[in-house]
Amino acid sequence: MFWKFDLHTTSHIDQLLDREDVTLRELMEEDDVLQECKAQNRRLLLFLSQEHCMQELVSLITTEPPADLEERSRFKFPNIACELLTSDVSIINDKLGADESLLEVLYHFLEQDPPLNPLLASFFSKTIGNLIARKTEQVITFLKKKEGFIGLVLKHIDASAMMDLLLRLISCVEPAPLRQEVLHWLNEEKLVQRLTELIHTGKDEERQSNASQTLCDIIRLSRDQANQMQENMEADPLLAVLESQESVAGLLKNMFEGERSEASIVNGTQVLLTLLEARRSGLEGLMDLYSQGYERSYTVNSSILNAIEPHLKDFQQLLLAPPKKSAILTTVGVLEQPLGNARLHVARLVAALLQTSAPSICQELCNLATMELLLDLFFKYSWNNFLHLQVELCVAAILSHPSSDERPSPVLQNHDGQPVASSHELFQKCQLVQRILDAWEENDKIQSEGGTRRGNMGHLTRIANMVVQNLEKGPEPSQITDLMKELPEDCRGRWESFVDETLRETNRRNTVELMTANFVDQFGFNDEEFSEHDENIKHRCKKTNFITMFVQANAAAFEACCKERIRQFDDAEEEEDIWEEKEMNYATQAKSRTR
Repeated sequence: MFWKFDLHTTSHIDQLLDREDVTLRELMEEDDVLQECKAQNRRLLLFLSQEHCMQELVSLITTEPPADLEERSRFKFPNIACELLTSDVSIINDKLGADESLLEVLYHFLEQDPPLNPLLASFFSKTIGNLIARKTEQVITFLKKKEGFIGLVLKHIDASAMMDLLLRLISCVEPAPLRQEVLHWLNEEKLVQRLTELIHTGKDEERQSNASQTLCDIIRLSRDQANQMQENMEADPLLAVLESQESVAGLLKNMFEGERSEASIVNGTQVLLTLLEARRSGLEGLMDLYSQGYERSYTVNSSILNAIEPHLKDFQQLLLAPPKKSAILTTVGVLEQPLGNARLHVARLVAALLQTSAPSICQELCNLATMELLLDLFFKYSWNNFLHLQVELCVAAILSHPSSDERPSPVLQNHDGQPVASSHELFQKCQLVQRILDAWEENDKIQSEGGTRRGNMGHLTRIANMVVQNLEKGPEPSQITDLMKELPEDCRGRWESFVDETLRETNRRNTVELMTANFVDQFGFNDEEFSEHDENIKHRCKKTNFITMFVQANAAAFEACCKERIRQFDDAEEEEDIWEEKEMNYATQAKSRTR
């Protein structure tokens, strides 16, 4: 037993607290002060919760330290103070949440002129955020009394800590009725509209970026919480505003008003992409299209699409004439006219819009020949895989559209009776098959002359496979077959040869390389397979036979590779005895051997 040997030691903090004149700074110098606080050292907590100590702790996290202090130690005490205030100890939370004078000192931090010190801003945000979660009613009541609170937070939105504070107000308030009350208060304060106003040409780029990110996070948080709510719960007012046609139209107006900047286009488009998400974020949502055979579609609030549609021509113009960018040096040479983030985000938006299968949107994109322009960029920027993925998703979405007789509305057809933004556009207007063949032949020629394989060939392979798959078992194989028959005879012949020979060989090679890379994962043994059960024994035998066949088939290739890459040292060369004792001469250079 430990107590038998009297191994218990008294904390040095307790020894300090025995002194009547001990100061807060002395205690904060101790390495274990935070540990003792979280361990509920009662004497320490009673000391820290004294009014003068609480005032000093709050002052430390809201006051700029003297500039003449060593940089390493300038923020030592503010950091410790923040950790003590947010240690989630009830006596400290109660004292801080109930004392309005302490809350006033905290609030005064927001009343400073920008920019805020980013470290102090993070300490402030963490402290207020902890109070929002632990002393919700007291803090919300205090903040609602401050008429300029939201304005001050947005004034400092260039500090990412202010984003965190807003999101805590939205996501950390419990119970549900109080949360709804807070959401209505934020909506009355026009939070969404004021954040949208910050995404505007001429505004500071950091403020634009943080405002955009805040709106995206509000959308995702609100949707996640809406999915968890009971059916009789009231809808989220912030999400309702964000998804309204008026709000989306206001955002688009800010993006395209005046001189168009890349920052406003990119940040605004990120909000639109989040609104179009199918309850998934980023690439995962887009790639989900592949996992379900290109057939997934989802419902998007029509008000969002109605607001976007009139501005499709503005996005088209961005593809034609993006904001000016300087030439950049890449690993493949100088790029005089980079694609740019603005055009990449337009491509992402077009891919997301096509996946909605909205008739009027598809019609307008067809009228603007947007897909044709994106394919031009696909082949022009042959090294931009971010763009290649979006174009591939666009092709997948168009090929996955149902045929005209399965569609719910007659407006899905144009005046010629052809389905809009469908495979007809890809095969006739965009000449997809011809462009695949031409690009492949050009790449083969480049490689035969010793050049480098183009960076878009992997995505081009998948697009070609997509066409073949839809010819066999897509949503409208007969229509695609008819469109293929309308191609020039020489083109049809080239395509058939390409599919039967080149594409098949490419797929075979890719499959073999992939299988070789994952051989152990694919054909390894599980521990449970080594039981005595007959079925497991048979299973192991089958797997062993396959491995034996695989190794035998590749033995010759492996041996040839070894002979090619490993050459013996020259036997005629005189070898030294490495164990022989001899004088070391560091000036002598060792002989070089050729491998």
